[in-house]
Amino acid sequence: MAETIILASGSRFRRAMLEAAGVAIEVVPADIDERPVEATLQGSHVSPEDVALVLAEAKAVDVSERFPGRLVLGCDQTLSLGDELFHKPVDMEDARRHLLKLSGQTHQLNSAAILARNGSAFWRYAGVANLTMRKLEPAFIGRHLARVGPVALNSVGAYQVEGEGVQLFEKIEGDHFTIVGLPLMQVLAELRKLGAIDG
Repeated sequence: MAETIILASGSRFRRAMLEAAGVAIEVVPADIDERPVEATLQGSHVSPEDVALVLAEAKAVDVSERFPGRLVLGCDQTLSLGDELFHKPVDMEDARRHLLKLSGQTHQLNSAAILARNGSAFWRYAGVANLTMRKLEPAFIGRHLARVGPVALNSVGAYQVEGEGVQLFEKIEGDHFTIVGLPLMQVLAELRKLGAIDG
């Protein structure tokens, strides 16, 4: 019997992916501050994928504790360039700095998904994609950000490959859904296994 899954994320992209796939969802964003959770991991040599998994689990568990018996999907995405983790830019100047730093480099997107019920996570997956940005002239970055506007602040890395941000890249290796923020194929497979969606 299919059930309505709670999505512990306010991301319109994740919501659109799940709804397009025919998954019945209810959106209940988690009420956690990610930075203190991340701070507890500093110095422990965890990978960027593990950071994404820890954050996704914190969100899934937070929401599942408030909705006993319900199946909750928690998600998070990290962007890493070598050992450096990037967060969503705080303003357009921060977005410009991010793009300057990523210019001409290959970075990694790590998209984690966690399923939880009754305050306990029971399934984890992190998808990884590698994206190589073109060498971008500073003047082009300024024009690009002026065109896309504040939408650049909605995503880690200050770009959306599903929009004009795709023009920033020369090579993209990895699953499209993982890049947009959810390893959808693996989530759907697990939901079918659980009998939560028709399989």
